[in-house]
Amino acid sequence: MKYFTFEELCRSQSATRFGINNRPSAQVRKNLEALVENILDPLREHFGPVTVSSGYRSPTLNARIGGAKTSQHVFGQAADISINGVADRDVAIFIRDNLPFDQVILEFPPTGWVHVSYSTRLRGETLTARKINGRTVYTKGLL
Repeated sequence: MKYFTFEELCRSQSATRFGINNRPSAQVRKNLEALVENILDPLREHFGPVTVSSGYRSPTLNARIGGAKTSQHVFGQAADISINGVADRDVAIFIRDNLPFDQVILEFPPTGWVHVSYSTRLRGETLTARKINGRTVYTKGLL
């Protein structure tokens, strides 16, 4: 891992606030390394500093914050990111067009973030999440 540390990928204000252990297992650490090597480091090299707002979440933390039970964050396969001065849509398009990925979700544009995951599945799935009538609605593609 060239530009990222396990500490920053596992840092969580919610885990600290609730006293939840958010240390990853050896397998989760391997998954985080693959995420960084295939997605986060190449993004850093292309755009500059990448902010990870949410990386690994232990199952307890994920449940506490209301994350999906099947969230790839729990397995160390996903990160929510933003890049200062770069539109989230541009980041998502760069990932789609240039990097191997499992899933890219443009979350709540234009002021949200990009969710990106890397796993052996490499589905290449792109979605956009928006709030419609108070509910999160996912649409295929990057809108």
